[in-house]
Amino acid sequence: MNSLTAHHAHLPRHVGIIMDGNGRWAEHRGLPRTQGHLEGLSAAKRVVAYLASVPVPFVTLYTFSTENWRRPKKEVSYLMNLISTYLVKEYPFYREHNIRVAHIGCDSLLPKRVRTHLAKAEKLTEEHSGTTVILALNYGGRDEIIRAVNRVMERAEPGEPCTAELLQSCLDTAAYPDPELIIRSAGEKRLSNFMLWQSAYAEYCFCDTLWPDWDGSIIEECLMEFQQRRRKFGGLYE
Repeated sequence: MNSLTAHHAHLPRHVGIIMDGNGRWAEHRGLPRTQGHLEGLSAAKRVVAYLASVPVPFVTLYTFSTENWRRPKKEVSYLMNLISTYLVKEYPFYREHNIRVAHIGCDSLLPKRVRTHLAKAEKLTEEHSGTTVILALNYGGRDEIIRAVNRVMERAEPGEPCTAELLQSCLDTAAYPDPELIIRSAGEKRLSNFMLWQSAYAEYCFCDTLWPDWDGSIIEECLMEFQQRRRKFGGLYE
C-alpha cells in the first residue's frame, strides 16, 4: 500500500495523539525544555494540517494532563502561557484548514486567561465544518470517569441502574465517536491516563520519533498501519 487514497473508507474517524518527547528533544540539543514545547506546537500544526487534508473528522491532542501539574512551576507557567497565547493567535491556521476547536478536561484548575482564550477559539471556529481538533486540557481519564459518575448520580432517578450508555453520555467526549486509533510518540508504550474508557477497542501505534520531529509523513505511516489492522471487537474475523 503506497498511499491512503485507495483505502480512504478505512481511515479512522477519530485519532487520539499522546504528544510525548518535547523535553527530551530539547535536552538532546542542549536547549531549555521550553524550546521543546515550542517546537512541539509546530509539530502539532504539521500533523493536524495533514489529518485535516485526509481528512480525519476528529483528532484529540493530549495537551496537558491532570498529572502535568506536578512538573516544575516554571515549566507549567510556560505551558499555560504557550497554550493561552496560541489558542487565538492560530485562528488563520484554523480558518485555512477549516478546523473547529473543542476541548475536554476539567476547567476548574486552568488559569482564567486559558479558559477565556479557549472559549474564544471555540466560538471563532464553531462554524468550521472540517476536522474537529479536541484539546485535552487538564484532562485525565480517571478524573473524567469520576466526574461522569457524579453526573450520572445527579441525573439518574433513585434506584436507576447505571448503564454503559448512561455513563458514556456523561463523559467529556459524549458528543464525539470513540477514537479508533491512539498514537504515541517518543517510544513510550502506555496510555498515561488518556481516554481510558474511550480506547477500550482502539488500535495503538507507538513510534520512537520524538514529537517535535513529527510531520505529515510520519502520521501517514500510522494511518497506513491502521488500515492493515483487522478489527473484530471481541468477535471473529469476517
